[in-house]
Parts: sequence; C-alpha cells; structure tokens
Amino acid sequence: MLMKLWMIVAGVLLLVTLYLVAWPVPVTPVAWQAPDNPGYTGDFAANSELSSLETLTLEGRDGPEDLAMDQQGRIYAGVKDGTILRIIPGGKVERWAETSGRPLGLGFDSKDNLLVADAYRGLLSFDPSGRKTVLADQVDGQPLVYANAVDEGPDGTLYFSESSVKFGAEASGGTYEASLLDLMEHGGHGRLLAFDPATGEVRELVNGLNFANGVAVSHDGRSVLVNETGGYRVLRYWLEGDKAGTVDVVIDNLPGFPDNLSKGQNGRYWIGLASPRSTALDKLSDKPFLRTVAQRLPPAMRPKAQRYGHVVAFDDNGNIVRNLQDELGRFAFTTGVLETDEYLYLSSLMEQQIGRVRKVRRD
Repeated sequence: MLMKLWMIVAGVLLLVTLYLVAWPVPVTPVAWQAPDNPGYTGDFAANSELSSLETLTLEGRDGPEDLAMDQQGRIYAGVKDGTILRIIPGGKVERWAETSGRPLGLGFDSKDNLLVADAYRGLLSFDPSGRKTVLADQVDGQPLVYANAVDEGPDGTLYFSESSVKFGAEASGGTYEASLLDLMEHGGHGRLLAFDPATGEVRELVNGLNFANGVAVSHDGRSVLVNETGGYRVLRYWLEGDKAGTVDVVIDNLPGFPDNLSKGQNGRYWIGLASPRSTALDKLSDKPFLRTVAQRLPPAMRPKAQRYGHVVAFDDNGNIVRNLQDELGRFAFTTGVLETDEYLYLSSLMEQQIGRVRKVRRD
C-alpha cells in the first residue's frame, strides 16, 4: 500500500514537472538586465502627499485610465466598458460617447475634437457633438492591436503609441492581461507612430520598445516623449534639430512602471506610476527559462501590479520636480495626471473614481 502511494506521489510530481517545463505558453521571454531598483529614495523618497486625495465618483464604472478637459472645464474619462464619461463641474457624470472598445489615452486637438487611443479600435476622434471618426486602425495593412496614448504636434500631426504588436489587448482578454504578457516576454514589440491628418498616412518613428505607453509632445514642439513601461524609463524622439530622428533617454531607472505621460503647467510633464516594480520580475530579467516557467504558474502566483499611489513631475532636462505618493494605495494603480490651475486630477487603471489633489501654493 505504501509503495502504491509513493508511486502516485511520484507520478503527480512528474506530471507537475513536465507541465512547468514543457506546457505551451504565449510568451517567449528574452534575456535582458534590469537595472538595480533604487526604490523610494532620493528624488523618489517615500511620502504621503497623496494621503489627502479626494475622489470623484464615476457611478460604478471602473478604470478611468486617462483624463482630458475641454475649454468649458468639463472632464472626460475613458472607462473599461468603452464609455467616454463627461464630468460636469459640480460632479455630475454623464455618458458622452462610446468607442465600442477600450479607450486609453485621451486629449483634445486644436479643433476641439477629443482624440482617443483605443486599445481595441485604434486611433479615434470625436467631434464636439460626440460623433466618432476612425482615424487609423491599421499600419501598412496590419491592424493596430494595442493603441495606447496620443498627443497632437504643433503642425497637427498626431503622435501615438502602440504598446505591443504581438500581444493585442482584445485578443489577450484585456489591456492589463496583454501588458503582463508583454512585460513578461520583454521582446521589444512596442512602437511610436505618427498620423498625418492631411493624408491619413501612419508612419513608424520608433520600434523595439518594451511596452510603449504614455506620449506627450514637448512644450516647445521640437520632440516627442514616450514612456517605455518595460524599461522603467522615459525616452525622447527628436523631431527637429541636429538630433532629428534619434532617441535620447530623458529619465532612466524609475522605481515603478510608468504609464501615462502628460504636459503640465510651468514646463512640467507628469507621469503616473501604475505600480511599484516587481522584485521577482527584475531578478528573473536575465533568466528567460525561469520566466517561461513562471508563466505556467497559476495567475495568483505570477508577478502582478501592486496597490500603490504614485505620480511624479519632471522638467525638460529630466529633473524630478514633484513626487507625490501614498504607500497605502487608497487610490491605487495611478496612471496619470491632468493638471489644472487649482487641482491635480489623477486617473487609474482599476479604480471606480477619479482622484483629486488641491495644488499647494508652490505650483
């Protein structure tokens, strides 16, 4: 009887081992070397400046991943069910438009159209009445599968990111699920694109990015900034000057995963750090086989986003000028900031509210 029991145990262990070693997974991890995580030190020293954050209800809808404000002071938020919500001053929430996808990056163009980078539907535009136009849903005959962020340049060119050409957001079961796959593989499937509204042409400016995310045209219009979430950094693509067509690193080795990127006031740019870095993922960065094994573990055992609130601002030289945190994560998975004269409005990947922080005098 004891021998039979041992044979059963050995058989189970063999099956588990074979599963962990050989079961097919959608990722083919690439070896790289994650930089040593500085943690919450120096410019990113831990603080509780977001602890007094207020929240504005979205009436049960979740995932206000990005925010935009029109000239009447109304805030627009794209949520997980594909709705574009409009929040009237005073707090009233109304359904304004539908993308039939998953709206991520938002921003108004010079003609007061709301630009939307929709992870499922591509690059969209909504006129002031809420009428939708699909600007781009493919590049060189291939569908856009994970449009993420968009901003308009001085000449009307729209610069936008596609986070991954391999792990489509809709095909992977959602934006978060696709991001986990892309970050686990680290295969350089993201890119920065440019859309010419006069011709409808889409050009690829930069490829090989590890989860291309937030996009912001610089205050002077001479370059485009893009967050590389999987590289923990902010990059600059030069549009003009001696460096035109080249890429520089603006900020390197962030302590979290950078998400949205937006222009703020007084020459600032804001980043939302959606989650602290994963120690396990960093330690496995140069061990692609073990990352493959990790992908075979139950979802609850794999690296995933952690509840934390963190947004930072920086200047054109990459100097950190503001650092606001809440380690308790009362408003967590912070994706970005919409800055106004009076408030910082915070967006989130998963919350059912918008965050709001009253600015202090130094702003």
